[in-house]
Order: sequence, then C-alpha cells, then structure tokens
Amino acid sequence: MTAVDRVRRQDVIPERPAPETPRAHVCVLASLNYPDISAEDIALIRRFTRVALNTLIELGASYELWDTSATLENPSAAADFDGLLLLGGGDIDPTCYGAGARHPKSYGVDARADRDAFAVIAAAEAAGRPIFGICRGSQLLNVARGGTIIGDIVDYALHHGAPGEPEFVDEPIDIMPGTRLASILGADRVIGRSGHHQAVDTLGRGLVVAARALDGITEGVEDPDKFYLGVQWHPEDDDGPEADRMRLFGAFVTAAERSRENTAAERSRESTAAVASQG
Repeated sequence: MTAVDRVRRQDVIPERPAPETPRAHVCVLASLNYPDISAEDIALIRRFTRVALNTLIELGASYELWDTSATLENPSAAADFDGLLLLGGGDIDPTCYGAGARHPKSYGVDARADRDAFAVIAAAEAAGRPIFGICRGSQLLNVARGGTIIGDIVDYALHHGAPGEPEFVDEPIDIMPGTRLASILGADRVIGRSGHHQAVDTLGRGLVVAARALDGITEGVEDPDKFYLGVQWHPEDDDGPEADRMRLFGAFVTAAERSRENTAAERSRESTAAVASQG
C-alpha cells in the first residue's frame, strides 16, 4: 500500500487546534487502514475521522488519536483519558465471537487490531470512563461483552446501497423509548447515514437494544447503568443531520467531562487522606 492509496494521519487531523483548556481529553480509537481497503473507503475514513475530531474540538474537548493499523504499544493507557471514542472500520474477526469461517462478504478483517481494541475497551471500562462506539465501534462494544455479529445482512436495502450505487443510504431508525439514546436524541425516530453489511446479533452481557432499523436489525446498544453506548449508523457523516451528531457527541463529551471531574475529586480526597495519615 502506497502513501497515495492509504489513509495518513495528516489526512484526518483538523486544521483547528484543540482547546488549550479542554473540558475533557478523549482517546479516539480508529482503524485508518485495514486489509484490502478500497479507494471509496479511504475517502470515507478520511472525511468521517476528520469530522469526528473536529466535532470534539468544537465541543471543547481535546483528543489523542490511536490508530490500530499498527500494534498499540500500551492499550491499558486508555484508562488515563476521560473517555473513549471508537470509530468505524473493517469487520471484526469472527473468531472473536465464536463463529467459524469468515463470511464471503467480509472485508478488512484484522484480528490483531481487534485484540488491541478489546484491550483498550477493557481498560477504559475498568477505569469507569464513558465509551461511545460508532459502526465497527458499536460492534466491538457488543463483542467485548460476549455478544455476536450477523455475518451479512441478506436483505440489505435499508442498510447500504446496491452494487454500483453509492455505499451510504439515509436510513430511518427507531429509537427505543426509555433508553439513554432516546434521552440524548430527544426523538423516537431519526434518519441515520448507514453503509453497513453487518450488525449486532446476540446482545452482550448487560446490554439492551437502544435502536432498531425498520426491519428489526439492531442499530444501537447500550448499558443502562453506565455510558457504554454504540450506534451502528454514522453520525460523523457530514451528509447526515448535524443536530443529531452534536447531540450524540455532546452527550459523550459531557460524560467525559464528568469523569474528569470525578477523577480529580477522588485524587483530591486521596491526597487529603494521605496528608492526614502523616499528621
């Protein structure tokens, strides 16, 4: 793969600088490149990643971009951030959720990148950080909890374009009442930008369905007890509704800000207790 036909970090980093005093500092996990990546997907990843990072900055957050195209040196360091954002990419290796051979329509499978992603998720969750996953990111959150993935959606018309047509479609998505996602979006139906051929099948431990497609396919999952939220569509596609993107990213950044404040308060209490014990 040459520099011309791959995604470089400089292709996705926004020109706008991150705030000097951010509300929160976010770990952004992405697979900028993966096996057999297409020219179309290269263009999409460049645009979607840049929009996601710009949105974080616009909301007052700073970030560090971790690219699982190469082995991560220290996935456990995700615990040191205020939140974790998981972006899209290739399919998850089916061995990660106990399936057999890869589906013939699978693409971009990289088991090493999957293992790194699961280690990052485990570290962030153990530290009590809010986690928001998009597309592949949502599927990773489900598999990390022991869930499974549909190998290929046979009746795909709601979820992606036909061969020779644009990959992404505007998909009506029903938001489940009473969920965190419903409180964030303030709607019982949204129009999401979708281009996926896989989706969540069996739910992972402690997760509930937060959104469904009109054909019943799961389009969102969440943990009712913490900010552990995934959406199958792409709010970071700037061809979609900006208001929904800002609501989703805004809720995540607010949760990360609260995590930052809670960590600071805990450290202050520990410092005070240490001084008192020495006195």
